[in-house]
Amino acid sequence: MTAVKEESGQEDPGDMPDRGDGYVPSQRRIDRERFKRTRARRATSIAAVSTLVTGVVLYLVVVNAPGWPRTKETFFNGQYAREAFPKVLEGLWLNVRLLLICGVAVLVLGMLIAIARTLRGPVFFPVRALAAAYTDFFRGLPLIINLMIVVLGVPALRLQGITVDPVLLGGTALTLTYSAYVAEVFRAGIESVHPSQRAAARSLGLTNRQALRHVVLPQAVRRQVPPLLNDLVSLQKDTGLVSIGGAVDAVRAADIIVGRSLNYTPYIVAGLVFVALTIPMTRFTDWVTARMDRQRAQGGTL
Repeated sequence: MTAVKEESGQEDPGDMPDRGDGYVPSQRRIDRERFKRTRARRATSIAAVSTLVTGVVLYLVVVNAPGWPRTKETFFNGQYAREAFPKVLEGLWLNVRLLLICGVAVLVLGMLIAIARTLRGPVFFPVRALAAAYTDFFRGLPLIINLMIVVLGVPALRLQGITVDPVLLGGTALTLTYSAYVAEVFRAGIESVHPSQRAAARSLGLTNRQALRHVVLPQAVRRQVPPLLNDLVSLQKDTGLVSIGGAVDAVRAADIIVGRSLNYTPYIVAGLVFVALTIPMTRFTDWVTARMDRQRAQGGTL
């Protein structure tokens, strides 16, 4: 009887501790869980040792490479790093404000352009054509050229009532460019919603506008969250380009020190600050993407 129980993977409940809920795991399951834990510990140990060895080898290769002392002095000087860090952080606050304000403006304008491109009926053809021309133009125009035109060219017009603030002009240029990309993301989400959803909403008595607002757009936005977050990550990095107009952000603060000292460590400091700001957003984007993939695989709400 015992042999039959062992082959079937079941044990006598009297031989196993009771958890209090009446369930007693079999010996086979206990062995399997123990094996999984052992394998996980072994994999973690191997990964840690491999990472340590790789780090040591890379360190030795770098510090023994020809020209490393000069490279260290030029790009990794501790004195200039300590001098640049507080000023770069002070300038970074401007980049963060630009990200928040331009991010909201980009989402709103991108949504309006996407809706304009998906309007139906011949009467809306001029609106669709203008929206398509906008997205084609600003997606094809390099961002740096757009910034130069707006930040440097607009003040040269000397028009009354037009601001010459490089921060406002730079934010406007960023909004114009990124709205074109975000509009295409929203449009892809809108067109991914099956027409039967709109037809069902119409059959329930909703107007086209109500169907778009309450049925189509919620599904479209939810599906496009990962690419939208990726665009915001790119926008966060590109806020540093407003420095071409003289705005003192993190990049410009580093550039001032570099111009005075001819040492490029402040650029490294500014780059690392941007990386530190971008990594959490990137990891959050990855988490959202993985979560939505799991929901989609399980047949959950998209």
